Amino acid sequence: STCACVEYYGKALESLIKQVKIMSIHGKMKHKRNKIFTEFRKLPGGILVCTDVMARGIDIPEVHWVLQYDPPSSASAFVHRCGRTARIGNVGSALVFLLPMEESYVNFLSINQKCPMQEMKPQTNVLDLLPKLKSMALADRAVFEKGMKAFVSYVQAYAKHECNLIFRIKDLDFASLARGFALLKMPKMPELRGKCFPDFTPVTVNTDSISFKDKNREKQRQKKLEQQR
Repeated sequence: STCACVEYYGKALESLIKQVKIMSIHGKMKHKRNKIFTEFRKLPGGILVCTDVMARGIDIPEVHWVLQYDPPSSASAFVHRCGRTARIGNVGSALVFLLPMEESYVNFLSINQKCPMQEMKPQTNVLDLLPKLKSMALADRAVFEKGMKAFVSYVQAYAKHECNLIFRIKDLDFASLARGFALLKMPKMPELRGKCFPDFTPVTVNTDSISFKDKNREKQRQKKLEQQR
C-alpha cells in the first residue's frame, strides 16, 4: 500500500529468498522506475514488489501469481491488479490477504466488481522468518528504520482506505501488526498515543545503539548525536 512498505519488504525478501531475483518499484522512484520495469520484463523469472503504481497500464508477460498483501484502496484497482496475470489466454492466480474482520470485503468485490473469490486454506508447515528479520534489524540500523517507517505508513494508509466501514483502524490489532513487521519496539505516532500493548514485547536492547552497516551513514549519525549531546 505504501512506498515505505515496498522498500522494507523488498529488502527483507532479498535476504530471505535466495536464488530468486527480487526487484522493487514504487512511485517515488521516478526515472529509476522505467529502468527496473524494463529489466524485470526481460527476466526469465523473479519477484516484483510494488505499490499501486503497477496496477494498470503496464504489460508484463507470463505473470503466474499476483499476491496482494494489502487490500487495494479502490475496488477497481483490485481487478486491475489481478489482471496482471492470466493475460491473452494464459492461466494465473491472484491472492489477497485479509484479516477475519475484513472478510466482508469479499462480498463487496463480488457486488461492486462482479469478481467472485474463493477462500484459500492457510498453508501448513510455514517457516517463521520473523526472528531472522528481527536479527537483520538488530544488525543494521537501515533495516530497523525501514521497518519502523513501513509500519507507520501502513497504519496511515489503512486509516485512509476508501472502504472504511470494512477497514476500521479502531479494530486494528497494533501489537500483532508490529510483530508481523518484526519491529523491535513500537514507534511513536499519534494513532498509538495513550495505548498499551501487553501482547507486544519490545527488545531489551537500546535501539539507539544499533549502527548502520554503511560506514558513511553511521559516521554521519554519530556526528549528529555528538552535536545533540
